[in-house]
Amino acid sequence: MARAGGITNAVNVGIAVQADWENREFISHISLNVRRLFEFLLQFEATTKRKLASLNEKLDTLERRLELLEVQVGTASANPSLFRFSPSA
Repeated sequence: MARAGGITNAVNVGIAVQADWENREFISHISLNVRRLFEFLLQFEATTKRKLASLNEKLDTLERRLELLEVQVGTASANPSLFRFSPSA
C-alpha cells in the first residue's frame, strides 16, 4: 500500500514539474516578445524623429521662400513701375 502512495506522489511531482516547465517556457516567450516590441518602439521613435526633423527643415525652407515671395509681391504692388517693361521691337 505504501508503494502505491509513493507512485502517486511521484506522478504528482512529475505533473507539477511539467507544469512548472511549461509556465517558465511561456514566461520566457512573453519576455522575449516584450523585448522585441520595446526594441521596435525604440527604432520607430528614432526613425520618426529623424523624418520629422527632415520635414521640419523642408517646411522652414518653404516658409522662408514664401516670406520672400510675399515681400516681392508687396513691393510689386506698391511700386508697379519697377516691374513694367517695354518690349523691344
